Amino acid sequence: MTVRRPAPRCQTARMAIQSVVPGGLLLLLLLGFTGAAISSEPAAGAGGSPAEAEATAVPEREKFPLYLLIGQSNMAGRGKMTEGDRKAPARVLKFTKQGTWVPAADPLHFDKPRVAGVGPGSGFGPAMAAASPQVTIGLIPCAVGGTPLNRWEKGGDLYAAALRRAKAGMESGQLKGILWHQGESDTRNPESVATYGERLAGMVRDLREDLGAGEVPFVCGELGHFLEQSDRYPHAAAVNAALREAGRSIPQASCVSAEGIRAKSDGVHFDAASARLFGQRYARAMLALQKKAAAPTEDGAD
Repeated sequence: MTVRRPAPRCQTARMAIQSVVPGGLLLLLLLGFTGAAISSEPAAGAGGSPAEAEATAVPEREKFPLYLLIGQSNMAGRGKMTEGDRKAPARVLKFTKQGTWVPAADPLHFDKPRVAGVGPGSGFGPAMAAASPQVTIGLIPCAVGGTPLNRWEKGGDLYAAALRRAKAGMESGQLKGILWHQGESDTRNPESVATYGERLAGMVRDLREDLGAGEVPFVCGELGHFLEQSDRYPHAAAVNAALREAGRSIPQASCVSAEGIRAKSDGVHFDAASARLFGQRYARAMLALQKKAAAPTEDGAD
């Protein structure tokens, strides 16, 4: 005896429709149903995860200091995230890939959504907010992993992209500082290392001029000291020397030490705790530069 199994409900529904709907129209209905099912999935947001939070109202310009985050992967952040990292800190917003302001939950960057994680900005933003309870901090993430300095110099594609995003963000607030962490990609090229400091100073000068930002504070950070022990980055010590010199020679600039900053198991990227700690060091350096700039001159003039 043959037992007939009942048709699945979707097949039964299709058979019922076929009995009353012409074939061509049936195809359109089915395609529409399939499309609706696909579009019901969460949209990818700036971080490549489910859609970013809806745009947030920003405070008045005078209470919305902005900070431009540029460089390569250790600025973008590759620290392992936990569920708690997806909760945004109070009074810190980020400028999304789509050009909207949303709460600054990690990851801040969107350069490589599958690996984006905790970076220095994750420690910097909350530290700056804690230091100034009367303002909301705005972060403009522009870092891109695996990129050499020449792409960040004027005329390079990433310089242009950062300039464009910074200007868009500045429609809402006031640029108060630039954060830079980069150099790993230049450590393998002796010629690039030889001119690194000079070219970095030129980039800072051009950015300040093109943004009309005067001598806005610039804070860079050393490469992880662990790279100086690696054969994969033979000139890491020389790049670090250039970064330290930049902190001394560029007006209104500082270089943050990477002493004690640890790498993940890949031996290249900062772990989450170190990335946050590094960001806090950036914040202390930024606050010191801002305090220095606000201090009266020796003759008592403002």
